[in-house]
Amino acid sequence: MRASHADRERAVDVLKAGFAEGRLQQPEYEQRISRAYQAQTHAELQMLVSDLPQGPVPQAQFAPRPVPATFAPMPMQMPMPMHTNSSATGALVCGILTPMTWGATSIPAVILGHKARAEIRRTGERGDGQAVAGIVLGWLGIGGWALFLLVFILLAATGH
Repeated sequence: MRASHADRERAVDVLKAGFAEGRLQQPEYEQRISRAYQAQTHAELQMLVSDLPQGPVPQAQFAPRPVPATFAPMPMQMPMPMHTNSSATGALVCGILTPMTWGATSIPAVILGHKARAEIRRTGERGDGQAVAGIVLGWLGIGGWALFLLVFILLAATGH
């Protein structure tokens, strides 16, 4: 990091104190003062005063600036294992079995699907697609039975 005039003056003050205490000889003091005024970076100033009891300019000035939280990397967290809702799986299985059971599993598919979606919203589990598929297949099965009964009633009413 580049040094400012104030940084150079602080280093010169430390050198003056060191000379006044008898820690530096006149030639060394003069040499260090001239090098302090020519220093371009904090590292050069630190080297000039690091062996004196007042030490280098405080380290806090040389610490890197903290990165704003927006640009800081995300802390590493272990992902929580996401479980699929068992009611959603049950709804999908019942929905798939609807044609093979002649619609007997349609109503359980719809009930389990709606129950699963409520649980998923509350707990954050996975399986919403399975629940929706179970609901759709269940309603298709119920609609198929409703259509069958409607056609049967219409045929019975017309007398055929």
